[in-house]
Amino acid sequence: MRVEAMSQVAQIYKANQTQGTEKTQRAKAKDEVQISEAGKDFQIAKTALQEAPDVRADKIAAIKSSMEAGTYQVNSSDFADKVIQKYKDVLGY
Repeated sequence: MRVEAMSQVAQIYKANQTQGTEKTQRAKAKDEVQISEAGKDFQIAKTALQEAPDVRADKIAAIKSSMEAGTYQVNSSDFADKVIQKYKDVLGY
């Protein structure tokens, strides 16, 4: 066996040890997360929305009673405007 080969093996072994130490030091570092104010506001709004009821029972009851009484009226012009606006929003106009 050549002495030069032993020297080369020792150099490779030392190089691998150094890399292992660097990996260990990086592994000890802790990750940190910072949430922006906008992110916090979004989380609060999302929580509030999840807690809110899906249906506004008071509005539904009022409309339902007026429909049953025959007094519910729809303004056709307002209805048409809202339908047109809805399609403009969908199409991006």
